[in-house]
Amino acid sequence: MHEGGVTIARGKPEDRAASHPAIPLGPGEEALLVDHPLSPAAPQEPESVFAADEVIAPGRALTVTDFSPPSLGAGERIMRFAYAMGLTSSVLKPFTKTVKPRLLATVSNPLPGDPVAGTALRAGHFLLLGVKAPIADIEFSGPRLSPPFERMVHGFAWLADLEASAPRQQVTGVAERVLGAWLAANPRPDATPAWDVANVGHRMLGWLVHAPLILSGDKATRAKVLAAMSTTARWLDRHVTRADDRLGQVAGWCGIIAAGLLLDGGKPRRLYGEMGLIRALGELIGDDGGVLSRSPLGQIEAIELLVRLKACYAATRRDAPAQIDVILNLLVPPLLAMLHGDGGLSSWQGAGAIPAGRIEALVATSGVRTRPLRDARQWGYQRVSASKSVLIMDAAPPPLARHTRVGCASTLAFEFSHGAQRIIVNCGGAASAGGLIPLRLSQGLRATAAHSTLAIDDFNSTAVLINGKLGSGVSEVELDRRSLAAESGPGATRIESSHDGYVSRYGLTHRRILILRDDGSELRGEDLLVPAARKGKRGTIQVALRFHLAPHIDIAPGEDGQGVTLSLPDGSLWQFRSGRDPVTIEDSLWADGNGRPQGTRQLVVQAKIPRSGETFSWLLKKMR
Repeated sequence: MHEGGVTIARGKPEDRAASHPAIPLGPGEEALLVDHPLSPAAPQEPESVFAADEVIAPGRALTVTDFSPPSLGAGERIMRFAYAMGLTSSVLKPFTKTVKPRLLATVSNPLPGDPVAGTALRAGHFLLLGVKAPIADIEFSGPRLSPPFERMVHGFAWLADLEASAPRQQVTGVAERVLGAWLAANPRPDATPAWDVANVGHRMLGWLVHAPLILSGDKATRAKVLAAMSTTARWLDRHVTRADDRLGQVAGWCGIIAAGLLLDGGKPRRLYGEMGLIRALGELIGDDGGVLSRSPLGQIEAIELLVRLKACYAATRRDAPAQIDVILNLLVPPLLAMLHGDGGLSSWQGAGAIPAGRIEALVATSGVRTRPLRDARQWGYQRVSASKSVLIMDAAPPPLARHTRVGCASTLAFEFSHGAQRIIVNCGGAASAGGLIPLRLSQGLRATAAHSTLAIDDFNSTAVLINGKLGSGVSEVELDRRSLAAESGPGATRIESSHDGYVSRYGLTHRRILILRDDGSELRGEDLLVPAARKGKRGTIQVALRFHLAPHIDIAPGEDGQGVTLSLPDGSLWQFRSGRDPVTIEDSLWADGNGRPQGTRQLVVQAKIPRSGETFSWLLKKMR
């Protein structure tokens, strides 16, 4: 039995590996292995399962999804077109009396903030990623802040934290003081980070969703804040398409629609924003609902934006366009596919291990009830759930530079957990650099070596550039996923994938085969370096397979040097064995869900091999 295989990227499938060599056992370790379809002592699977010459049909790496804007009557279409051409609401409604800016409704915040961070604000500090920054020392228009602080301060994400920390009457004074300082430092739009389109879109939404916090002062203060809202909305109308990326543009369009819903005279702006938002969302996500940055953080941000926007519609007793619900139903399943057994997020494209509570709250608020997307081929991640075990693999090319914010060279890396215990992880946390994780570590956390995969001579499979961008490297990834049936005992899921990231430099293709038994007790792996040309190059190279371990795992090396026993916090024992080379133990780092670095360790299998290629086999098995 098998499930149809496809290629994620274009290109001819290469010759498959001819064999799956046995992993030698150390003294007294015979009981660690049981019969398995791929064990030489066990019967091989039927020929139909491993058709060596089977050609896999080509697929698309990431296909832009097309959505149509909401259908309108002739009059509304003309109004939307005229507003898009620059005509103001007052021109489009000439017989409507001009009034001063005012708020039309109060929004119920759907996504509560962090009360601890809100308490720190009341004490005079911004608190983000474990770092306190005195509000009095923040130069709101001065030198660039670290990216996480920049997004929080200029996007006014801190308003949700403040609201969650105490009753409204106790926090409005703090909100008004911080907003007043920000407005004084940014009297008009300019080229500073405060006027980055993504920050402006988040700020507009934040101001409108949390308006009671900033509009509770005297008449003069209210007029000043409402005027700032009006100015910001007009700026977004003209600059929203100049965002750095599609996600930033989506944030800008959400801000425009919210202003159209909640500020006077906003119908033309709302119609204009709805058209732009649906189009931008269609350009942001692929066919299976994954954002083109391939970042779980981007996926979360997109969902949060739409959830907050729907709350603005609800405040005005207006139904959101049906397309928004359709898109939310597309966005949630891929995010669920990135969760481990503990309900927390796995670490990909700069993300840390965001805890289960935040994910559960977001999904519940979205109103989407669905299962994880098991096989997100277009987004590029494979998920295998086998009893209590979860395997998540990056099986696609990295995102294009124009889509990335914190791009990582993680192709063919994987994470593995059993129950609530993570075992094999990636370092993660590059997007949190600037908090407790120093900015200087950001490049290293984006490197191939920071992920559980193979690297040659410590070179990245895809070039890691500054400012979160990626360069040349992996352009094609082939993927074959199958279900294996066993004559006796549990079956297994087999994922075979390869990438061309080392072809230009070394002439070698990295092929990885992962086989997870259906009972979740055994993960077999094989990493092959296969010559891309008929004749391999001469010379030798240094190869390292890295398996980063989750924190709090005790390690006991085996006597022969090729095995390591892992003692998990829940008391279970697992063993890792290398098929040909010694296993060494090195220090590593893992970023938790709050962006805090935690010291941990990694298992490393290193060897100097000929440039003609080599095969590395390994086993991770739960001990009975």
